[in-house]
Order: sequence, then structure tokens, then C-alpha cells
Amino acid sequence: MRQIFLDTVSLERAGELLFARLDSLNMQRLPQERVRVVDAQDRITAEPVFAKYSSPFYHSAAMDGYAVRYTDTFTASETTPCLLEIGRDALYVDTGDPMPEGFNAVVMIEDANLVHGSKTASGRTLIEIYHSAPPYQHVRTIGEDIVATELIVPEGHRIRPIDIGALLASGHLEVAVRKRPVVAVLPTGTELIDPEMLRERPPAPPEIIEYNTAVIGGMARELGAEAVRFPIVRDDLDAIKEVLLRAVETADLVLINAGSGRGSEDYTLAAIQELGEAIIHGVSIKPGKPVIIGFIRNKTVVGVPGYPVSAYLTFKLFVRPVIERLLGIAAEEGERITALLARQVASPLGVDEFIRVKVGSVDGTFVATPVGRGAGLMMSLVRADGIVRIPAGSEGARAGSEVEVELMRSRDEVRNTIVCIGSHDNTLDILANIIKKNHPNYSLSSAHVGSLGGLMALKKGEAHLAGTHLLDEQTGEYNISYIKRLFPDRRMVLVNLVHRQQGLLVRKGNPKGIQGFEDLVRDDVMFINRQSGSGTRLLLDRHLRELNINPFMIKGYDKEEYTHMSVASAVLTGLADTGLAVLSSAKALDLDFIPVARERYDLAIPREFMDEEKVGIVLSAIRENGEFKGLVQSLGGYDIGDMGKVMYEG
Repeated sequence: MRQIFLDTVSLERAGELLFARLDSLNMQRLPQERVRVVDAQDRITAEPVFAKYSSPFYHSAAMDGYAVRYTDTFTASETTPCLLEIGRDALYVDTGDPMPEGFNAVVMIEDANLVHGSKTASGRTLIEIYHSAPPYQHVRTIGEDIVATELIVPEGHRIRPIDIGALLASGHLEVAVRKRPVVAVLPTGTELIDPEMLRERPPAPPEIIEYNTAVIGGMARELGAEAVRFPIVRDDLDAIKEVLLRAVETADLVLINAGSGRGSEDYTLAAIQELGEAIIHGVSIKPGKPVIIGFIRNKTVVGVPGYPVSAYLTFKLFVRPVIERLLGIAAEEGERITALLARQVASPLGVDEFIRVKVGSVDGTFVATPVGRGAGLMMSLVRADGIVRIPAGSEGARAGSEVEVELMRSRDEVRNTIVCIGSHDNTLDILANIIKKNHPNYSLSSAHVGSLGGLMALKKGEAHLAGTHLLDEQTGEYNISYIKRLFPDRRMVLVNLVHRQQGLLVRKGNPKGIQGFEDLVRDDVMFINRQSGSGTRLLLDRHLRELNINPFMIKGYDKEEYTHMSVASAVLTGLADTGLAVLSSAKALDLDFIPVARERYDLAIPREFMDEEKVGIVLSAIRENGEFKGLVQSLGGYDIGDMGKVMYEG
């Protein structure tokens, strides 16, 4: 079947086309409904709400004490107290009691003294006060908080718990709100399985657990919409059209997830075109380029790309504005900060690219470190603190340049982030969890750029600490010579985290009989490497030199991963036959391990940071936390004998 594709448009043009069409359809805000005020949290008001009653609606005592007439207290002083007769000149009141008729001030009970043994002719007790009471002292007057007819909340307001209190106080039991937009979410793909299937069995190739609709459905609910997830639809044009028609009949907005590309089994565009009209297919953004926007029976239909990061981004850019319009609320932008970019980022010209970044405050400066850029990397969103937009007219941003970051966490969370850049080790994930568990206001953020990359980040003021395991071949010492060379005029401290085993990982049973580095040049062996600048890469290259092995004779030498677990995963899944990584990664994925070297993994810390609270939390965790040490040992392959010990300071 021949599909008619539309031209890719810029991000700005896509927004213009979308809103021009919405305007031409005279798209109105959703109708209103009345709900109980106590159930109205996060709903959007459909009309202004004015107070029915004042609050308080009578003059009331604001303190426990005696209601008095202020004119009776004019003469009161420390030397000549004023005597008042209880029951005639002073009446006892509790906080909140209506003020007695004719009384207009309250004297707190602690400011009035009973005159013991002294009573009036009528038998009433006397009190004496030592200060005059101005009019309406300690009295809540009518309308002090709310005056009848005043505006409580305007139209288009998202109702908060405090608004609920004000609405009830002013006499409202119900409130008119916008109906929640119904957003239909349609997962498509023959290979998809419902997550509930995992209760019965694990997934099997080529099955993919369907989770995108949970993400975008949750994002819709955050905005105040009602998300309705349809059952998974197989890759079949007629089946997609049938479900699409049902969704259009019941929903205000329809999202079709996956099938938005131009492959042989991508039917979203054809389905929209046959049932309505597509106005956009392809926007010059990365990730998210294949997004589709169309209309069926005057309902907006968005073809959301299947990769999770693409789905997340296209929702923010194109779906969120439509929901906001349906609800009649202003577009809400996330908090933005200016940060220094830790690494150079190259970006294709003519494309708006959205880079996920980790952010931390180092010595008072926000630093943004790019994380994984793949459209399929859900964990890059989980780990990210914010997003940086590289404009279409730019080919990237250089290291150290200022960038604007739209935060995904609060500014305070970012400010309390401990930034660790450098070599990867599995113990850092455990350390991050221990810190968050014991110090909820703080978090440890680790970016894996290799040992040398981490030391350079420290040198440029982009991190608090760096994981490093660099061996000096001349001295046989780890890390110290590199610290001396890179930081000749700066006091640095090396604190040991662990000693660990590095070795070659192979699948269970070592099916290819790999024994050492000499086997890496075999035609039937595929290798997976670590990135240049990592300590593991330097260890590999050292052994290759000693054995006089040309690295370019190794198949896969140029294929790089950034973590030990990524290497282990590549071996487990058959992408590679072997790779160099730590023993704990082999144990985690039940791989066999061929030992190569025992190495020292330290944390490099500038001396001036050692007294900071954030770094102190890290040191306390690795020196004193028994739970952390126990968890590290349970991973296998680690020696914690020197954990927390200062190995070098100079």
C-alpha cells in the first residue's frame, strides 16, 4: 500500500499548524460539571466563585479571657488597675465564642487577676486589669477573613487544598469545574504484551512489555485529564482503524502509541488519513521526529512515537498544550536555571535536540552533565534532573558553555545533589540509595565518563568527587601519579572505596573456551569494549601492549559501553562473546569470570570539599554505615578492608 507522507516541519511551524487548526475548529473549553467541594482538589474552575457568607459571620473572641467594653478600661495602668465586675462589666469567653451584645474587646485571661476575698454588694467577683484595651482587641470581626461577595477563586484556577477550605468557609458545598478531558491511549504493536501477563510468565523474544501508555497516561492525569487505556492493538490497518473510531467517539483527545514511523508495519498515518486528516508527519526534533498530528471528526489525534523518550518529549511538546486548552488553563513551564555544560555536545544542524542532563551545584555553580541520548533509554529520563534544548540553528554546545536547563526536579533537590563523575562501579548505586535513605534531602548523582574524564571534571570544577582506578605502570600505584600530574597546585585527597577484581566475562560454561587476551583476536570471538579514558580501557590496552596484540585485530574493539553492567548485558545477550568488567557484574547476571587484575578503586576529592556537609555525608556512609558495607560484600568480588581510608593527601 502506498502511503502519502508529509514533509517534516520545524518545531515552531508544527506549533503554528496545530494551534491554527484548533482555532479554525473553534475548539472550545470542555463543558462544566458540578462536584462537591471536598472532592474538587486539582480540578479546574469553570466559573468564578464568590463568597456566599462572610468568615467569620459574627464578631467572635480571638482569645480565652473576658469580654469588656473598651471604654471601661481607659483608666487602667500598672499603678491604678481598673476593677471590673464579672457578670456585668466583664463576661468570660472562650476562643471562638460570639461576642456578647454591647461588648467590643477581649482581655486575655492571663492579663486579668481575680480579686480574692473582694465582692460587690450584689455578690459578684471582681477582676483587675493593668492595661487599657483598645477597640476590638483580640476580637475577630465579621469578614476579617472573607467578606461576603468577594472573589474566592477565578475561572480557570486549579483548586488546591487551601482553596477547598476557603470555599467551604464562604458557604459553598459544590463548585462548577471543567469536565476532565478524556484522553484515549491506544498501544499498538504485534510484539507488545500487557504487563499483567508477567504474573503468569516472563517475556520471551520478540515480545516487548508495554509500558509507554502508563507513562503518557500518568502525564495526562497529572494535568487533570482522565486517561483511558485501550487494549493492545496488533499491527493491522483495519484493526487500528476500528479501535481508533471507537476512541474518537468516546474521547476528547486520542493518542496512538507506536506505528508513527514510515516502516512497512507502521499504520498510524494511513489510519488517520483514511478516517480524517493528518496535518503533520515529522517534526525536526530529536528525539521524537516521527510524531503525527491529525484530526478525525474534529477530535485531535496524535501519533506518539514508540520509543519511550520520544513518547515523553512529544507529549510535553504537543499533547500537553491541547489538554491545557481543553481545560482553559495557561501553559505551565517547568522551573529553569542556567548551568555550565560539563561535556561538549554535538547536535545535527536543523534539528531541535533535547538533551537529558544530570545537574548539581558545585562550589555555588550549577553544572549540567549529559546522560544517555538514545530515544529508547527510559532510564535516562529516570536519572535526569533536567532537559537542555539545543536549537536547530546550532551544531551543539561546547564544554563549559552556559545552557538553560528546564528542571525535572526542584531547585533545592538539585542544589542538594552530590555530583560524582568518573569511573563506574556498581557500589555507587548502593551508595546513592543508602544516602537517600538516611538523608532524604540529599542525593548522589553519578555520571560515568571514565576515570580520566572524572579527574578532568574535578579539575574544571564540575564535580564534588570522582571515581578512579588508574594504574601507573611505572610505579604499580593506583591513581596517585595521575593526581599529582593533573593537580600540581591543588590539595587532593584519595579515599578508598573498594578493592575489586577485573576480568573477562563470558557466558555460563564459557562456550567459546576463552582463556585470556590472546583469544580476543580469534575470528569467532566478538569483544565489547569500555569507553576511551576509562580505567578499564587503560587496563585492557596495557595488557594488549605487553602481549604485542594489535587492538585493531580485535573484532568489537571500537564498540564501547560506559558501565560494567552494560558490558555484562552485552555478553549475556550475545551481542559480544566477552568483555572486560568487574566480578560483581558477572555475578549479577550469572556469567563466568576469568580474573585479570585486582585493582584499587578510590574516590578523588578536592581537599576544600572535604569539610562540606554533602561530602561529609558520603564519607560517613562509606566509613560508618554497616548496611552499606554488608550490601557491597554481598555483590561479590570486593575487598572492603580499606573502605573509607585516606590513601593519599597532597
